[in-house]
Order: sequence, then C-alpha cells, then structure tokens
Amino acid sequence: MNIQDQVKVNHYDFDQGVFDKIEQNTYKKDLWPVVYILSDNKNREAYIGETADTFSRMAAHLKHKKKSKLTLVHFISSKFFNKSATLDIESNLIKYMAGDGKFTLQNGNLGLANHNYYQKEELYWGAFESIWSTLRANGLTTHSLEHIDNSDLFKYSPYKSLSKDQIQGLRSIINTLLDDTSKTVLVEGGAGTGKTILAIFLFKLLNTDLEDFNFGEFGDEESDFITLIQQLKEKYPKPKMGLVIPMTSFRATIKNVFRNIKGLGTNMVIGPSSIAKEKYDILIIDEAHRLRRRVNLGGYFRQFDINSESLGLDKSTTSELDWINLQSEKAILFYDEFQSIKPSDVRPEEFAKLKQKTNTKNIQLKTQFRVKGGNEYVRFLDKILNNKLENNQDVISFIDYDVLLFDSLKTMRDKIKEQDQKYGLSRLVAGYSWPWKSKSNPEEYDIFIEDLQLRWNSTGTDWVNSPNAINEVGCIHTTQGYDLNYTGVIFGHEIDFDKTQNRIVVNSDEYHDRSGKSSLEDPQELHDYIINIYQTIALRGIRGTYIYVCNKNLRDYFSQFIPVFKEESIEKEITLLIEEERFENSVPIYDLKIAAGDFSEQQQADNLQYIQLPDHIQYSDDLFACQIVGESMNKVIPNGSICLFKKDKGGSRNGKIVLVSSTAIQESDFGSNYTIKEYSSKKTITETGWKHKSIQLIPLSYEENYEVIHLEKEELFDFKVIGVFECVLI
Repeated sequence: MNIQDQVKVNHYDFDQGVFDKIEQNTYKKDLWPVVYILSDNKNREAYIGETADTFSRMAAHLKHKKKSKLTLVHFISSKFFNKSATLDIESNLIKYMAGDGKFTLQNGNLGLANHNYYQKEELYWGAFESIWSTLRANGLTTHSLEHIDNSDLFKYSPYKSLSKDQIQGLRSIINTLLDDTSKTVLVEGGAGTGKTILAIFLFKLLNTDLEDFNFGEFGDEESDFITLIQQLKEKYPKPKMGLVIPMTSFRATIKNVFRNIKGLGTNMVIGPSSIAKEKYDILIIDEAHRLRRRVNLGGYFRQFDINSESLGLDKSTTSELDWINLQSEKAILFYDEFQSIKPSDVRPEEFAKLKQKTNTKNIQLKTQFRVKGGNEYVRFLDKILNNKLENNQDVISFIDYDVLLFDSLKTMRDKIKEQDQKYGLSRLVAGYSWPWKSKSNPEEYDIFIEDLQLRWNSTGTDWVNSPNAINEVGCIHTTQGYDLNYTGVIFGHEIDFDKTQNRIVVNSDEYHDRSGKSSLEDPQELHDYIINIYQTIALRGIRGTYIYVCNKNLRDYFSQFIPVFKEESIEKEITLLIEEERFENSVPIYDLKIAAGDFSEQQQADNLQYIQLPDHIQYSDDLFACQIVGESMNKVIPNGSICLFKKDKGGSRNGKIVLVSSTAIQESDFGSNYTIKEYSSKKTITETGWKHKSIQLIPLSYEENYEVIHLEKEELFDFKVIGVFECVLI
C-alpha cells in the first residue's frame, strides 16, 4: 500500500466561498479526518490544524479575530487517514513549518501529538515526506526536512512534543506559578534531558493569548490541564518576563530563534546583567549552573559590583542567583550541577540551600533526548570518567550510537569531516589543554598533535554554525548548550590516568583556562571541573561521539571499555547536505530548451509567451517562469511542469532549489547547459590557508539513476545561479 500516491492537497480561497468547495468534497459528508493549513503569503502567517468536521471548523475560523485574516486554505486528505494519523501529521507540520521559517505560526504550542499508532513509521512518515514535497512545490515551505532537522530554529522551537516527565514538570511549574506561597522552581536534569526545550516551551506558553489555544483537541481526561492553563492565563494575561541565558554565544543563538516565533522577540532573551535594571513577574533561567559569583570575572568585575550595589547587596558575598531572587516574583531555574565548569559559577551548595527552602518546588528531568545512546550512554560516560567501571568489563557498544576511540587524530578529523558532509554539524571539540594563541594572531596555530596543526574556534558567537568551524576546534564555552550530530572529543594533556592509583587525574599546569583555575585552592575542585567539561562536551553528539586521547595511559584505560576505530567500521559513502528555497502576476515564460547558454538572450526575445499568476502571488519584476522537463526533480516538480522562479540576487542559496547554468554541466534535462537542482555549497579554508569552494547540485527524484553534480573550483568560472524556485504553477 503506497499512501504517498493516495494523499491529496487542495487549495482554496479562505472566505465564505470555501463552503461550496467543501460541499463538493468528502470533508463534510463523510466526517473524514483531514489536516489543513490556513495561510497568508503577504504577511507570512499560517495556522495548522486537523479536524473530522471541516465545515464547522472553517466556520469557526472565519469568525476568529486572527485566523479570519488568513487568505488561503490548503486541505490535506487521504482515504487512509485516521484520527491518530492526522494528529501526527498536524503535529509534524507544526514542528517542521515552524522550523522552516517561511511562515510564522498563529498556533499555540499545546496539544502536539506524540504517540505511537499502527504503521506510523512504516507508512505515515513516508506520507508526510510526500506531503512536504508537495507543499514545497506549492511554495508553502522552503527547506528540506533534513536541513530543518539541523537548524537551531527547529531544535529550539517551542512547537515540540513533550515527554511524560516534561509534561509532569510543566504541570508542577504551572501549579507553582498559581501558588502565591511558592517562589522558585528548580528543574534539575542532565545534559540532553530537554531543559532548554521545556524552558522555551514554557516561555511561549506564557506569551500566547488564551484565545489562540485550541482546547478542542484535548479529551475529557485532560480537562484538569485545560483548567490549569486557563487559570494561568487569567493570573498572567501579559506577564513581564525574561529568558535568562548566562552564556553569550548560546544567548545569541536563542535570540535568533525568538526572532522567528510569533509573539516572542529578541528583547525577551537577556543576560544576567539585565536583571538588575528592572523587576519581572517571571524569570526563566536556562543553564542556571552558569550563573556567576564574584570570582575570576575579568572585565566583568566592575559591572558586577555596580549591579550588586544598585540592588542593595553586598558585592563581596552576592551572586547573580541573588539578583534573580530579588528581581522576580517567580523564578524557574533549569540546572545541572555536573555542567558547572568554572570557579566563577555559583557553587552547588547555594543551589542545595535553595532546594531546602519551603517555597521552592523541586523537579527532576530524567529522559535523555539528545544522544541516541540514551540514558545507557549517559551512565557509561559517568562511570568511565569517575572510575566506576570494572577492569574486566567487556568493551561497550551501543545500538544506533557510535562511540569509538581513535589512535590517530588525523583519522578522527577525517571521519568527522565525512560525517559533516553526510549529516552536517559534526565538529572537533577539546579540553583547554593549549593556549589560545590565534586569538591575538589569527596566523598562529594553537594545537599541535602528531603532524597536525589546528586552531581554536575563530569566533565565540554561534561557532558551531560558523563557515569554517569544520576546520577548527571548539571548546566548552562555544559548545555548551548546543546539539551536534557527531562530536570528535580531544582529551588533552591536562587529563590522564594514574595506574598506581587506578584513577583519572588532572595536571593543572597543562590546563590553560586561567579563569578556570585561578583562586582554586583545593585540587579536587579543579579535577571536578575538568571532568564536568569532558562529560559535557561528550554529551553534545546526537548520532555519535569519537574520542582521541593525547596521554597514553588514559588511552589505554579507555581502550578497555571503548571499541577502537577500524577503517571498515564506518561506511564510506558520503551523502552531501541538501537544503533549498523559493519566492513569488503576468510573467514571461523562458524557453530554456533552445537557449544557447546566455540567459539574457531569452529575456530579450521577441516571441516571449506570458502566464497569469494566481491571485495570492504578488507580482514582481524579478519573477519569471520556465517549463521543467525530466524526472530528476519529480519529488517536488513533476515532468512538464511550468514553475515560477525569482531572479537570483546573491546571498545564501544553501537549502534552495535553483536554476543554474554552467558549461561544466554535461547532462541537462533541457538539452543545454541549464539544470534545476537543490543547491549546496561549502567554503572551507585548507590547512595552507587557501580558501576553497565546492558546489553540489542535488536531484530530488524517486528514480535512483540521478546523481549529484559536483562542481569544484576550476569548474566554477562560468557557473551562474539564474533563479530560485518559488512554486509549481501548472
């Protein structure tokens, strides 16, 4: 049974005339479940829903203050749909369209389905992929699912299904916010347990108008939860809020996420220093273990003292945790003691005291979301770094998770680069075992291992997504809070294994984060910080963690429990990243089949034909159409379709479907030097300092005989992007 061929997507104007369209279909008559999208191309807003009573639901939406302003409705239907399937497709559409970023969603973020049902993976995920391709062809979405999976907007979106313990935690937080005798919620959870997701989910929930919640999808058994939300919104209709993120780099990333979410804004994401300026109804603090006290603050000492004194606090004994307590009516802190990595971090004892207060609610998150190795890998990592494994224990292997020890850093780096081409977001990360020379002199190298010369991260802001990150080495400060697909962890010279004591030891002389060790009198404290650093960076990788160890004794210790990499243990096939994009009343149709390679000749031709655009697409001089022949893009563009393009003006093209020309293209559906494909390019800096650019043009076909077109530097002299795909017209 091929559901993909049985799914229909119908598009109508969203006005009173839609009821005639509904009468002509089965939506009302059979009360068959459908998924629908309401959209407005001009304002780039959309709403996603599902229903078994389309007539009544559309009538209700046409009376709604915000939804009635949307202009188009798109019905997604199939005779194979059931209630579980439509709830799941609705949930996935909300998550992926929010991550796609073309439209901002009017949806509230409650009630996203996350349950198993018959043939969910076998049939219905394929149906969703087909739906997504159709939506891309119609200009409703921009990026591929693979591209979205790697985007920060998707990873940190508030439109996520919550786990059972997250939902339980959410209920407890709401009850605390409703309880006038409660002041603080302390949410504890290890790396990858979804603390940031829950923090952003809660923030969006508190900043969504009550009328925008769709309570109709909740069952009777959830009536108490509906009541809780209603009480919460009545008590906090427009709360003064801030999402506090102590780390500068991660704060910048979340600001970019908030910029693309309706109802949220970048000014809502703040650093701890902003707390002193005004009072808040509610403060939500992510990564609370990185709040600071007055130790090793460098250039921040003066501002710390000014803030403390303005709040009437003793600057020598106070901390940013005290500022939060003073400046908020309610505070929700997301905390992990084992991700505290510097002496300037608020001590665990202060959080322990907070836990003991009668007005503090304590919550635990235990489910592991990030790493596919799950809680089993988390426990293994804790045991191996804290000497809790038996010497005669078998080498560990994990289902669906790669943990490998490498004898050669060069080999590990090459494998990380392969995984980056295949999955994206794969990076080398190290402990602070080398001085940061390249910070003051970009020509300097920092890390020397074997015959490799490497540099630390060249930017401290959103390094994992920066253009040259694949050739650099990140540190704890540029990766904490981020998700990667694969992490190559370099254990430096500051950490070793003492065979006489049978335990991991640290050498402070080889640890080069000065603010990370000065003022420490107890060597055990530095030991604990360094263990926390390696445990944190080794929990970044979703798909796998690779390990290289500088010191032989520690490598020997690890090799007892971690499989050593062998060449055949990682598949050699490289699948390049794909990504895409498109844009939007009578426009010319250019005949590329007779083009001689100069697109300007087409624009000046006397025998041009024109095509009328649909009403919902706004005319622009930059728009043109072409007929696309061939099957190389048939997942999105059927053979013979006339498609709308927008003339390319440069900028980022990664993740977009583009029309290009180049004499290096040997085979083309148009019989010329033109082709339409998904575009992926990479700019890298080689070890000798030379910049290198390569481009991949990727087919999207159900047929397997179409291959990726690779264009290297010497083939790009006449390469040109003509236009960016907008949608299929006919």
